[in-house]
Amino acid sequence: MTSITRLFDFPYYQLEHYNIPDALVTKYNGVWVKTSTEEYIAKANAVSRALLRMGIQKNDKIALISSNNRTEWNIMDIGILQTGAQNIPIYPTISEADYEYIINHSGSIYCFVSDEEVLRKVNLIKPNLPNLKEVYSFDEIKGCKNWKELLVFGEDKSNQNVVEERKNNVKTEDLATIIYTSGTTGKPKGVMLSHKNIVSNVLDSASRIPFEKGKSRGLSFLPVCHIFERMILYLYQYYGVSIYFGESIDKISENINEVKPTVMSAVPRLLEKVYDKIYSKGLQLKGIKRKLFFWAIDLGLRYEPYGANGFWYEFQLKIARKLIFSKWKAGLGGKLDLMVSGSAALQPRLARVFAAAEIPVMEGYGLTETSPVISVNDMRNHGFKVGTVGKVIDNVEVKIAEDGEILCKGPNVMMGYYKDEALTNEAVRDGYFHTGDIGEFDSEGFLKITDRKKEMFKTSGGKYISPQLLENAMKQSRFIEQIMVIGDGQKMPAAFIQPNFEFVREWEKLHGITVDSTNEEIIANPKVIERIQEEVDILNEKFGNWEKIKRFELTPDIWSITGGHLTPTLKLKRKIVMEKYIDLFNKIYDKN
Repeated sequence: MTSITRLFDFPYYQLEHYNIPDALVTKYNGVWVKTSTEEYIAKANAVSRALLRMGIQKNDKIALISSNNRTEWNIMDIGILQTGAQNIPIYPTISEADYEYIINHSGSIYCFVSDEEVLRKVNLIKPNLPNLKEVYSFDEIKGCKNWKELLVFGEDKSNQNVVEERKNNVKTEDLATIIYTSGTTGKPKGVMLSHKNIVSNVLDSASRIPFEKGKSRGLSFLPVCHIFERMILYLYQYYGVSIYFGESIDKISENINEVKPTVMSAVPRLLEKVYDKIYSKGLQLKGIKRKLFFWAIDLGLRYEPYGANGFWYEFQLKIARKLIFSKWKAGLGGKLDLMVSGSAALQPRLARVFAAAEIPVMEGYGLTETSPVISVNDMRNHGFKVGTVGKVIDNVEVKIAEDGEILCKGPNVMMGYYKDEALTNEAVRDGYFHTGDIGEFDSEGFLKITDRKKEMFKTSGGKYISPQLLENAMKQSRFIEQIMVIGDGQKMPAAFIQPNFEFVREWEKLHGITVDSTNEEIIANPKVIERIQEEVDILNEKFGNWEKIKRFELTPDIWSITGGHLTPTLKLKRKIVMEKYIDLFNKIYDKN
C-alpha cells in the first residue's frame, strides 16, 4: 500500500507495517480480550459481507450508539465504511427526542447499540422511526439481535469480491460519516465529513505526536462518537499503537493502573479531577512530607518549558521529580509520557504542573467541522507554550478576521451540514470555515483562544465582556467546579457558581466547621460564601474594573449532562442554565 486515502485504509496500513497482537483490547467480565490487526480486518470484512447480503447500498446510513468505547465499534466502523455506506455515531447520553431526530434526519436504516440502557431508549422511540429496519446489540440482550449474527452471516467469503469492488469505488472525497454536534441551542447539526477530511487531519497531525511506532499503548475512554477521540483512534492505528478501551470514566483510575498506557487523550475536566485527587492526598500528609509536597506543587505551578526558569529552578525541579512527582507518575500507571487535551480550555496551572511532573499535556484546538484538529502543542522543537493551543498543523491555513474570529481553510474543513445548505453557506465563506471562536497569534506563531464570538456580551454601560476568559480564570480556584458568567445588558457582570462540593467538605473538616453537610447547607454556610468570595476577589484582580464579577450566587445541584446544564462535550448550555437559575438571576439584579 502506497498511500492512505480512505478511513478503512488505516487497519490495512497497520497490518502491512506493524501487525500487532493487541490492535484493539476490551475488558469483558474482568478479562482484557485482545484482537490482533489480522482479526480486526477479518471481522470487518465479515461485517461488510453480511451488510451486502442484507442489501446495504452505497450511501446508506447505519447508526452506532455505544455507552463505552469497545472493539466492536471499531470493527463495525470499518465494516460499514468498506461498503460505501456511512457510520452515524450518536452520543449515548442525549435524550430520546434527540435520538429520534438524528436517526430520522440521517435516514439510518440499521442501529447498533451497546447495552440495555441504550436499547431501552431506542425501543421507546422505535414506533417513530419509519426507516429503521432492525436494531442489533453488542452486549448479549434477550429479545435483541446480536451483532455477532453479522459475523456468522458474513463467514462465507464468496462475496468478498463484491466487498473489494465496493471498496475500490469509495473515493477519498466521498462522505464517510455524519456527526451530529450537540450544540448549546436548537436541534443537533449534522456535520458531513468525507474520508479526505478525516484522513488528511490524521496524517497532518501525525508529525506532532511523538509515538514510538508499533510500541506505544493508548488508553481510550473519551466518547468515540466525538470526532476528537475517533480521529485519535485512527491516528493510533496509523502508528501501530495498541488501543485499550477504558470501561468507564468511573473506572479510569483502575484501568490506567492495569493497562499502564504511554499515551491517552483527556479533557480538562478529567485532568482537574486527577489534580484535585492528588492535591487532597497532599492535604492529608503531615510534617516534612506535607512541606515537601506543597513545595513541589509550588515549583510545578511556576514551570516554564525548555529551562526558561534557569539553572537553580531546574535543579530544584529535578529533586521534586525524584521525591514527589515520580509518585504522581506511578499513580498513573508509571509509563504515561503524553496526554492530548481538547474540547475545552485547559487551565495553564494544570499544563504547568503536569509538565513539571513529566506527564506533559499537549493542548490542541479544533471543531467537529474541522475534523477536528486545527492546531496542537508539541513538546519537541520548542513547539509547546503554556496558555496556547499550539501551532497550526500542516496543510491547514488559519487567519484572524477583523473582529478577531478564527477562520480556517484546508482539506480538513467539512463538506457541509447535512440537509442544510443555508447554514453551510453561513459557516463556510470564500473557502474559510468561520469557527465562532475569537483568538490571536502571538509573535512566535502560537494560537491563543480567548472566547466564543456568540457568547460575548455588553453590559448596560456598553462594555464588552468575554465570559469564557472570566470563567476559565475563576475555575483555577479549587472551590469552584462550574461557573457561568452573566450580565448581558445589565449594569455589571455576575455569576452562577457550582462549588466543588467534595473539596469544600474536605476544607470544612480541616477547619472544624462542620461534617457531612448537604449541598444545600454548604451553599447557605456564611463561611463557605465568604471563602468563595475571597477566591473571586483574588482572581478578579486579573481583570479591568468593568469586567470584575461583582456578585455571585451558589447553586446546590451538580451541573451535568443528564441535568441539562452541559452538552455531551461538557460545554455550558447557557440558555438552559439561565432558565434553571432565573430566580438567582433576579435576586442578583434585584428584579423581583
